Amino acid sequence: MPAWLVDSVRSRLGNAGDWRAPGSLLVGLVGLACLVMEGAILSAYGIQSAAVVMGVVFATSTVSSIAGFAFSALCGAVLFHLMDSPVYAVQVMILCSIAMQLFGVAALWRSIDWRGLPPYLAGGILGVPAGVYLLLHLHIGTYRQIIGPLLIAYGVCLLVRWPSRTLQTGSLADAGAGFLGGVTGGLAGFPGAFVAVWCGLKGWDKARQRGVYQPFILCMQPITLLAIHLMQPARPPSAHLDFMPIAFIPAALLGTWFGLRIFARLSDRQFQVAVNTLLIMSGIGLML
Repeated sequence: MPAWLVDSVRSRLGNAGDWRAPGSLLVGLVGLACLVMEGAILSAYGIQSAAVVMGVVFATSTVSSIAGFAFSALCGAVLFHLMDSPVYAVQVMILCSIAMQLFGVAALWRSIDWRGLPPYLAGGILGVPAGVYLLLHLHIGTYRQIIGPLLIAYGVCLLVRWPSRTLQTGSLADAGAGFLGGVTGGLAGFPGAFVAVWCGLKGWDKARQRGVYQPFILCMQPITLLAIHLMQPARPPSAHLDFMPIAFIPAALLGTWFGLRIFARLSDRQFQVAVNTLLIMSGIGLML
């Protein structure tokens, strides 16, 4: 990623930016115009529903980047209904999600909690193989019908009444949260929810929360892909990597840029409301 782009995002996040600034407005307008042109070109070359998929990726990346997670749950809930091939839909989500997390981690680099992150990563690495095993042997509908309602109920409860007490836990408990994130990441490509919930229960401010679960998500994604590759007994011929999904990455990056702009303007309380709302939306997305 170009250094000037990372420095620009960091400086704007540092002072929350001004939506009315000419430079900010110009970037947004030019980016949207480019997406419209790209969607038209892809549609002209026969890429099925390219413009619609582009819009979905942009909208869900914007929403999910406000809190830093839930892109796969939100985007997948729509793409699986738009695309004939679930393999192609998963490729779009994985590539766009990795690009988004790289952008987000680069923009929030100074906020990453390097000392607190290792227990979560250790637990996540142990949890991924368990999640992939369940993915290969458990009907995905069972998982969705269990985890979806739990996320909805939890998000609703916290929106109604945020707990006044904060958790005081050690590394072992943090590793447990990471393990659950690894399991859900391996099972459904959705590693962020449990770690995001755990960081919120600790009463951390928004920057510190994202400084843990955003790099956690980024690390879990390639580990999950590797685990699936190693544990899958035989890959069907249609499971090869199609490079066409790369065309949707610009939409994800522009949405991430917009989402980070909104994130910078939120107070800690508003951020927590956004997180809880995304948990609810994630639960609904998993159940669809």
